[in-house]
Amino acid sequence: MQFDNRYATLDEKLFHRQPPSPLQQPIAGHFNTQVAAQLNWPQSADWVSILGGQTLLEGFDPLAMAYAGHQFGHWAGQLGDGRGLLLGQVIDINGQLQDLHLKGAGLTPYSRMGDGRAVLRSVIREYLAGHALRNLGVASSSALGFVSSKTPVQREQLERGACLLRVADCHVRLGHFEWINQYQPELLEAFTSKMIDWYYPECKTEAESTGINPVLCFAKAVIQRTAKTISDWQLVGFAHGVMNTDNLSITGSTLDFGPFGFLERFNPAWINNHSDHGGRYTYQNQPSIAHWNLWVWLGQLLPLGLDKEDLQAALAEFEPAFLHHYREGMAKKLGIDAEHPESFDTGMDFLRLLQAEKLDYTTSFRRLIDENHWQAFRDDCIDVAAFDQFIERYQRVISEQPLANRQALMQENNPVYILRNHMAQQAIEKAEQDDFSEVDRLYQLLTTPYTPQPDIEQENDLLPPFGEEVAVSCSS
Repeated sequence: MQFDNRYATLDEKLFHRQPPSPLQQPIAGHFNTQVAAQLNWPQSADWVSILGGQTLLEGFDPLAMAYAGHQFGHWAGQLGDGRGLLLGQVIDINGQLQDLHLKGAGLTPYSRMGDGRAVLRSVIREYLAGHALRNLGVASSSALGFVSSKTPVQREQLERGACLLRVADCHVRLGHFEWINQYQPELLEAFTSKMIDWYYPECKTEAESTGINPVLCFAKAVIQRTAKTISDWQLVGFAHGVMNTDNLSITGSTLDFGPFGFLERFNPAWINNHSDHGGRYTYQNQPSIAHWNLWVWLGQLLPLGLDKEDLQAALAEFEPAFLHHYREGMAKKLGIDAEHPESFDTGMDFLRLLQAEKLDYTTSFRRLIDENHWQAFRDDCIDVAAFDQFIERYQRVISEQPLANRQALMQENNPVYILRNHMAQQAIEKAEQDDFSEVDRLYQLLTTPYTPQPDIEQENDLLPPFGEEVAVSCSS
């Protein structure tokens, strides 16, 4: 691997250097060959002892980052890597910088009241979710692998400690800027300049040619990437669950999976985090929460010589950027030309139908691909008149689109498989008995989520569960 530990060259007030605290008797969980190939991970490396915190590869320079944030809309003060360490940074086979971050690595100065550990169930959920989003085409962290162990960790009950080696293009969060402004404001200018150099170098090139402030260009670029990621979340039905400012990356990549979920029976107001009593982070609120988080973040840039009016104008670009990506994506999911004047309204009609009938989000789009499935689709609806009205409009909108083109477009943009909560839970229950076969099956299934895999799929991979919607615990 080609190490490039840039973050470790910054002012040491921004982090704390320390090694991981080893797990007791680490047990191999799962190894992600897709990520290993991307990193050029050495085949000779003992990945279990590395992920268990027992071995440090030559080139690692582990550190815990300091950052702050707004949690559930309120200032939370200093946060930071309370149970994770940035082991190192490498250049991947595509020439892109990647962070290697060990989650569950033990106590750090930023652990607050925590124990510095992660438990097996949350590690498995994050491992599979990152893998799922990455292969759905959504900007996201993934992971090289995870290990279980004999280390006891107390949550609501005694559980197994585990570690995950998260891989992301960046672990710098909006909350990093909040921490610097609050506690070390003299570092803001140099820190921001480095973030532009490392992640948005085109901003300095543009500044030289146009005279625009490179920090303003940086702000606009972060806004654009965030808008794209949030639109992609909405299109695949992903609900993050904890969109605090410390959980959003400056590159737009999805970070910190906690009580996330993929929509099943379509309910935009579904609360998937049982700690979110007011429903702040529901699926339907994600665009507006992203906008709010960016507003908070932009305020941190004011000391860098920017005008409030310029930042307000930059933030005003978020909504049209989000809607542009979302409209295009929804048109593709329906197999419609995005320029068709009725494409967006047709999509909204379909979502209203799914919501009224409480139909599964993912499988309903797949059923729409083949007209031979429409009668069975209709039979599942209580209000068949509403279904007929939608189909009449849909047939009119797609009438000029060649059938093969429409179906191909829809198959490329509507996954067969998502990570449903009950699928993850089944994998967790087996893994707690040292059986990781279900983790491996889901890993294989989610590697190519747009392609039917009848040889390994199970019936409940395609069905929403009966009963109440699941709200997942923040405890991890």
